[in-house]
Order: sequence, then C-alpha cells, then structure tokens
Amino acid sequence: MTPQPIGEPGSTRHAAPLLASVGIARRHLTPRLWSPRLSGISSSGHVALTYDDGPDASSTPCFLSLLAEYDTRATFFVLGRHLGDGSLLRDISGQGHEIGIHGWDHTATVVRRRGRLADDLRRARSQVEELAGCEVHWYRPPYGLLTRGTLSAADAAGLEVVLWSAWGRDWTRRATPHSITRVVTGQVRPGGTVLLHDSDRTSAPDSWRSTLGATRLLLDIWRAQRLRVGPLSEHWSQPCDGVAG
Repeated sequence: MTPQPIGEPGSTRHAAPLLASVGIARRHLTPRLWSPRLSGISSSGHVALTYDDGPDASSTPCFLSLLAEYDTRATFFVLGRHLGDGSLLRDISGQGHEIGIHGWDHTATVVRRRGRLADDLRRARSQVEELAGCEVHWYRPPYGLLTRGTLSAADAAGLEVVLWSAWGRDWTRRATPHSITRVVTGQVRPGGTVLLHDSDRTSAPDSWRSTLGATRLLLDIWRAQRLRVGPLSEHWSQPCDGVAG
C-alpha cells in the first residue's frame, strides 16, 4: 500500500511503515545515525520478539495466553493514550514480558516538535512505570521514522531507540498467518529483532488474528531450530548502556 501524507487526521491508518523503516533505505537516509543496535541487531544467537500498538483489551490477552503456552517472553511497545487503568499493563509485566514506549499516540515524529515529543515520551514512560511497576528503557517511534530530533527527544526522556531487522507486514488486509510467517522467516537471522503487532488499532481490522496465528507458527519453527527467543532485555549483554533506568 502506498503510504499516505503524514499529519492529516486518519491519514496513516492502515499505511505501511515508510521507507525510513526499511533496512538499506534506513541506513541510506540516516547514515550517521545508524548502528546495528538501533536496528535491534545483536551478535548473539537470540531473536528478539516485539509487538507494537497495544495494549488492546480485545487482542493483547490472546497474545499473552499464546506466549505463556510456549513459555516465551516478548517486548510490547505500548501507546500512552491507551494504557487505561493499567490492569493490562500489569498482566504484561506480571507474566515476565518487557514494556517499551511506542509514543503517546501514533503520530509520526517527523511532524512533532522535539520538546513536545520529549514531554510526551516522559509522560508515557512515567505512567507505564507507575501503573505496571516496572522500569522502561526502550522507545520505538511510530512507522520507524527517525530524525535527529527523535533521537534527541528519546535521550531526554531516558529512552533508547530500537527499531527492527525483520517485520511480518502483518498490518495489511491481505496478511495471513502463512504470509506473515513467510516474510519474517525470509528476513530474520539469529541476533535479529522481529516487529509484529498485537493490535489492529493502526492496522487493517482484525489483522491481529493473522498475527496471532503467525506467532504460533513462528514459535514452532524457532523451537525446531532451537533458537533462543525473548524480549530485548535478553538481546544484549549490557541492555541500555548509557541510558537512564
């Protein structure tokens, strides 16, 4: 799907992450800012499993149940405006998963002023830590769009930006469990980070069901390959070096 103009109400709904989010293009667009760590790539054999756009009471519990069945933990990047009373956050944290910040809302950072973005990230982080009783270290900007201001705002909020090295294209109407699995397995390598979505809040309606099915298929494949799978906190030997806890 061709991305729509950013900044217009509703214009980014169901739109694919933009080119700044895609491997070679990201490195080309921000060469001085690029690093393997920013892509979520480590030198370990570990695969980091991450989900964006929650928490969502209609879908996130299904992912928690499936991950519990496989005794696997993940990192959930949440939106501040959808935290609710914090009960779902506490479920996520209480089951051993990690929570990161995806923003206060899903507005692309390229249309946000640095100071306002930093304030929103601080607010989201503070509320997550208060409601869930856990420390928050990571930030993934909506659509993966990066500017120097994005990195500066994250640093001001005590967060480290991390993107991904593989995605499932699970936000589209045509996505199926098998198509998502095929795309992810074609991209991910040991030491990589996988991006999926536990909510259809900014994706095609009910697309999370295909992601749920793909998660089961992927976990079966990774188990057969004896790959270690888990949250970003297990991805590097020194998580969040230089970032306030």
